Amino acid sequence: MKKTISVAPMMDCTDKHEIYFLSLISKNAHLYTEMIVANAILRGDRNKLLSFKKVLNPVTLQIGGSNPEELAEACKISENYGYREINLNLGCPSKKVQKNKFGACLMQEPDLVARCIEAMAKATKLPITIKTRIGYNEVEDFEFLKSFVQRTKDAGSQKFIIHARKALLKKLSPKENLNIPPLKYDFVYKLKEYFKNDEIIINGGVKTINEIKDHLKKVNGVMIGRAIYHSPYFLADIEREIFGNKNVPTRSEVMENLIPYIQEETSKGTQLNHIMRHTVGLFHGQNGSKVWKQYLSKNMCIRDADLQKVNHIMDQVKKTKPVFLER
Repeated sequence: MKKTISVAPMMDCTDKHEIYFLSLISKNAHLYTEMIVANAILRGDRNKLLSFKKVLNPVTLQIGGSNPEELAEACKISENYGYREINLNLGCPSKKVQKNKFGACLMQEPDLVARCIEAMAKATKLPITIKTRIGYNEVEDFEFLKSFVQRTKDAGSQKFIIHARKALLKKLSPKENLNIPPLKYDFVYKLKEYFKNDEIIINGGVKTINEIKDHLKKVNGVMIGRAIYHSPYFLADIEREIFGNKNVPTRSEVMENLIPYIQEETSKGTQLNHIMRHTVGLFHGQNGSKVWKQYLSKNMCIRDADLQKVNHIMDQVKKTKPVFLER
């Protein structure tokens, strides 16, 4: 059974700069964009929204929307940007997303979801996949989840990423929806037992290598969100322990390898803080990590940050080789 580890799509987090940064740590993780609304792709600056520096990792575009024609056209437009697949967001519970009729609220309309997936699958050669929850509001029933996944499969979805919590659409904020509804991994395990030949990925609350190994005994893959965003070097442990990769860069090597990308992007007008904000947690848990966070907050996670400051800290790293940078 194929095993995959992926980094979850996270709004305002997994942009193209985060994707490149994470690719410097892990060559095997499957990376996802933050959700991009189909209508924005149709009417906005599509190159700015969709382009990213090509990496060895598979990269998936996550799209939000509920209009089959708009989603189909967005898939056509996105097809040649280098993505491995296109994922439909059926799990985001935010009120803004609900107001625009996409995300988890679409679980209430399986027929509409099916029409969207059918239109998307016809519009592109790329695989169409879904990311959803186990239920919504009062609906937390395995038979519903099984039926919903079957409907999306019949419509053309080729992979199913299941956040093992239901979404409380009316009562909770998006942050609360990531913590308060209890995790029910058994729903996802049972789903895999039923859909034996399909790719089922589990998502929600995974924080350790042992948890990943336990899940991989029962499903095809594990998707991790906040644990990696807050501590990106967790991916290095995953590379070593899950993929058996012994050639993992140190934290300081990751930063050194990021410099050419920073130079390239800032020469195009990208603000340095848009890149460096993703590196705040790189030394999480290491002795002296506060030094890194303080330096970033004072110098590089501000609007007028410049490349000279990056060069300065990297010069210091090379000269002093602080212990926490080499672990």
